[in-house]
Amino acid sequence: MLIENGLLTTAKQLASPNYDNRPQSVNPDLLVLHSISLPPGKYGGKGIEQLFSNQLNPDEHPYYQQIADLKVSAHLLIRRTGELLQFVNFDARAWHAGQSCFEGRECCNDYSIGIELEGTDTDNFEEAQYQALLAVTLALLKYYPDMAAKRITGHEDIASGRKTDPGKGFDWVCFRSMLSAAHVDQNLTTNIN
Repeated sequence: MLIENGLLTTAKQLASPNYDNRPQSVNPDLLVLHSISLPPGKYGGKGIEQLFSNQLNPDEHPYYQQIADLKVSAHLLIRRTGELLQFVNFDARAWHAGQSCFEGRECCNDYSIGIELEGTDTDNFEEAQYQALLAVTLALLKYYPDMAAKRITGHEDIASGRKTDPGKGFDWVCFRSMLSAAHVDQNLTTNIN
């Protein structure tokens, strides 16, 4: 999996208007994981794409009336099937974290990449999502040298009390174990070649 000029080459590109430039000389060094489903608890529809492109029809579902006017985005969505949809170039600032703080540093959108996993904060995520997330994370760690595996967190951790995603359905122990094993394998492969 490759990133070229801030774009994931294997992702379907769906440009969101909800982004802007990062502050000057700021490169991403934090990965924030989220969960989303639209309508809530329903998977596979076009609601997420419509939300991130400001095209959500408030008449399609009662919940949409509450969120149709939001201007939000994420860099990437990982569907339940593992399909990758990129909404914002990784080099740009997506509007995913809102009021947030990581290790005393506020405004996480300035220096983070936001990845949405299709799901809820109570449902378990699919193996295909973990595999896709692993591949994307390894590509990001390679593309952004300031990002480190220890700088991966959940939205619930940077917006405590305000957000609960990705939630208890996300298996952090499993994902960190997968990442650790893959990162070691990747380093061995790099050192051999």
